[in-house]
Amino acid sequence: MPSEKILEQKKQIVNDLADTLSSSVAGVIVDYKGITVEDDTKLRKDLREAGVKYAVVKNTILKLAAEKAELSDIDDVLEGTTAIATSAEDYTAAARILCKIASTSKTFTVKKGFLDGKVIGVDTVESLAKLPSKDVLLATVCNAFNAPIAAFARAMQALVEKGGATP
Repeated sequence: MPSEKILEQKKQIVNDLADTLSSSVAGVIVDYKGITVEDDTKLRKDLREAGVKYAVVKNTILKLAAEKAELSDIDDVLEGTTAIATSAEDYTAAARILCKIASTSKTFTVKKGFLDGKVIGVDTVESLAKLPSKDVLLATVCNAFNAPIAAFARAMQALVEKGGATP
């Protein structure tokens, strides 16, 4: 039987992970076996730069944390080697980075994910990975708003240059 101190530490780990799951907008659960140390180091660097938390977790701890975070539908994939990537702001970053690794590896696989507190399957995670990042989407929207204004400004400048109107 584990000591009281160890049990308290494990309870704290479960609570911290449950808080992370609850405060994240998206997360991806993977089977990380077969990845080299070099690839793992690069993966962790890419995830960190994208603002994604990544951790290898014990299945029992993740199961308890998922239950606390009301994500108990992930129980069926909690076997073997398990790691979880969570993002508090970017819906696509974890999926994009992890699916890229999974597409080139025979053993590193995506198990499941979650989005805004709802568990999603592998197909949905892969679809999410294909979406552009939040910054790219915002740039596209800004460009769409800016295009008519820029066209109007060019038309006005053309009129001024022809001498047809004064500004």
